[in-house]
Amino acid sequence: MSETQQPLVGVVMGSDSDWPTMEKAVEVLEQFGVPYEARVVSAHRTPELLVEYSKSAQERGLKVIIAGAGGAAHLPGMVASMTILPVLGVPVKSRALNGMDSLLSIVQMPKGIPVATFAIGDAGAGNAGLSAVSILATNDQALACKLQEFRNDQRDTVLKKVLPPQS
Repeated sequence: MSETQQPLVGVVMGSDSDWPTMEKAVEVLEQFGVPYEARVVSAHRTPELLVEYSKSAQERGLKVIIAGAGGAAHLPGMVASMTILPVLGVPVKSRALNGMDSLLSIVQMPKGIPVATFAIGDAGAGNAGLSAVSILATNDQALACKLQEFRNDQRDTVLKKVLPPQS
């Protein structure tokens, strides 16, 4: 995070073992110059920290929270239950069920406490980062221009692809 800018996005994960996945969200935020904070907040091992973090997020200036967890994956839902900020849930691959347990834990939220849930693993984390950028871009024209340029670059890359001749 830039030391001179107030974080706009909180990136939290249940364990430091989730970092290799959640780092993909952080890489996107850095690519777009979005200030963020990242930390471990365990729903099960540090419930008091979870409550404090979630309840103070808005007053601390955060606009979006990206929460990733594996296994029981209660973190995104618990964060969402304690803030009105958008919460983007990233299921992290687990050893037992390859992330399906994480996905189902995050996506099955009761009506009234939404968590926007993404794909399992790195792709989901990267897209959560892009969605955070998109949310922020609704009130930041410079960021919206960067996001449009990113999308245009993706389009142009695809349009330049040439397949080998078919026999």
